[in-house]
Amino acid sequence: MTESGHPNQGPAVPNDLGGSSLPPESEKDAPRSIGELVAGVTERFSRLIRDEIELAKVQAQAKATKLAGGIVFFAIAGVLALYALGILFLAAIWGIANALPLWLSALIVGVVILLIVGILALLGVKKLKASNEHVIDPKSGIVNDIEAAKKGLSKE
Repeated sequence: MTESGHPNQGPAVPNDLGGSSLPPESEKDAPRSIGELVAGVTERFSRLIRDEIELAKVQAQAKATKLAGGIVFFAIAGVLALYALGILFLAAIWGIANALPLWLSALIVGVVILLIVGILALLGVKKLKASNEHVIDPKSGIVNDIEAAKKGLSKE
């Protein structure tokens, strides 16, 4: 008897899926039963799903690695931009200081910056309030999918 439990018959699981390397005595004389065919298909489908999950993990790791590198460069650029912005504000103060006293030019630039910050803060609050309108409810989406699947099965 072979691993499949039947005399003169090959393995229930194909070689590429980890089955025995012993071939059936004769391919034509050894047809596999429906149970063995279903087991083979099930095993192949399970292997396919496991391989797809493994591929997704590898792709996610590759993407995370590239994303991390991009985030580092973006952070460095942000820090340098803040330094540059400070220098530009200082240049604006010195430029205005040619026509007005230094303290008054610094006050003007500071007030303009505070006005811009205030406008941006108001826009941010408006966007945050607008985001509260969108409710995240994955349960209803899953329930709708199940109901659609039931309707599809009942039409057959």
